[in-house]
Amino acid sequence: MRHNKKFNHLGRKSAHRKAMLSNMASSLIMHKRITTTVAKAKALRMYVEPIITRSKEDTTHNRRVVFSLLQNKESVSELFREVSIKVADRPGGYTRILKLGARFGDNAEMCIIELVDYNTSLLEAKETEAKQSKRSRRGSKKKTDDAVVKEVKTKPIAKEEKIAKETQEIVEELNDDAEETIENIENVIEEVAETTEEKVEDIVEEVTETIEEKVDEVVEEAKDVIEEIKEELSEIVSEVSEEVKEIIEDIDDDKKNTEEK
Repeated sequence: MRHNKKFNHLGRKSAHRKAMLSNMASSLIMHKRITTTVAKAKALRMYVEPIITRSKEDTTHNRRVVFSLLQNKESVSELFREVSIKVADRPGGYTRILKLGARFGDNAEMCIIELVDYNTSLLEAKETEAKQSKRSRRGSKKKTDDAVVKEVKTKPIAKEEKIAKETQEIVEELNDDAEETIENIENVIEEVAETTEEKVEDIVEEVTETIEEKVDEVVEEAKDVIEEIKEELSEIVSEVSEEVKEIIEDIDDDKKNTEEK
């Protein structure tokens, strides 16, 4: 029996239900509205709204708690950067459920769940209703046709001016970001060039030192070889000169013998 079990199990085990709600919450934060069944939307509202209230204080602890529930870095950054700023003045009730009717097939009740502060059309309609409902004690003067025409003409002009200002601000921010990125790239290129020049100089010095050492070694080896060749040649010359002397002596002895005979 239920006995005061308030939350809906949604026909799933706890792990599956938590994963589904986490994914739905992150997609709601990223896209600001999603279409789902009414039961899932009500369960998601109970799951998301405490997360949004926690995002009002941007601390590392709150970011870690929210990340443990959402398991999505992009949705966490979107929540703390943009959604928390829009929701800062709202004391709760951050979501709205708009029923769409029954789904074809299983006849499930469908709805749209959205973040209240991101539905601009409804907010503008509420503002206009509030302005119209205000009554002054003084007698209300009827507006002439010219005044109505002027108001109708000025409204789109004001909107266009706002859009133009916003676009100019965005363009200026983009230009500033582009200039910063270009400066960073130039600094990186200069650093890389300096480091490469230093490395090239070091490599050239090392190569020249090794070449000089090798040349010195080759020259010393060549000197040793030349000295050895000289010694061998001097030995050969001395041997040849001795043999020539012996031959000359033999020839002289032969001449003397022939003369004596």
